[in-house]
Amino acid sequence: AEKIPYDDDDSISLIRQGKVMGLFQLESGGMKKAIQTVQPTSFEDVAALLALFRPGPMESIPSFARRKQGLEKIEYLSPELKPILQDTYGIIVYQEQIMQIVRAMAGFSFGQADLFRRAISKKKVTQLEELKSSFLEGCQKNGKDPKVAEKVYDLIYRFANYGFNKSHAYSYAVITCQMAYLKKHYPAEFYCAILDFLSPSDPKFASTLQELKEQHIRLTI
Repeated sequence: AEKIPYDDDDSISLIRQGKVMGLFQLESGGMKKAIQTVQPTSFEDVAALLALFRPGPMESIPSFARRKQGLEKIEYLSPELKPILQDTYGIIVYQEQIMQIVRAMAGFSFGQADLFRRAISKKKVTQLEELKSSFLEGCQKNGKDPKVAEKVYDLIYRFANYGFNKSHAYSYAVITCQMAYLKKHYPAEFYCAILDFLSPSDPKFASTLQELKEQHIRLTI
């Protein structure tokens, strides 16, 4: 599995075209819509999609797509956020970015930042509220505009509904993109493996046969 490429352009193109039947984490209707919106062009885009398609960050998908496509200006609430968020077009996508933000703006220690990370990962919204005063106080000590600090905290609070850590998203994306590689370059073997695990009564069985037909792959029994 380690030898299977996960950053192959043709495989990413397959995902971008919405041909995601059988691909890990990409088959739901909502994810298909997100793919159509974002139009991923890289492995990093696929990882970001897997992280964004969660209750917390999901509302940022349209803005992420517009910024990626150059249709919306990328803005940062504070200069410290640019090096942290520039790879994700100024949008919070990963838990690690939260830790970096609270350290950069409020001077939090790694331990304090990890409290934030754990509160986010476990959806401890009440605990986050308790940490708010510490964050705002730290920002004030660092000379940050209180209004800006409030806005940054609001971004963190919204993210608290559910957020991935980057390593999780990237691990998922490796599996997803490797499967896309096999589907693109070894379609007969890919579909054979899919059909081996499906019952003829499964709705996915019929959709798989339809894809086979569309790609002019002959099925022999």
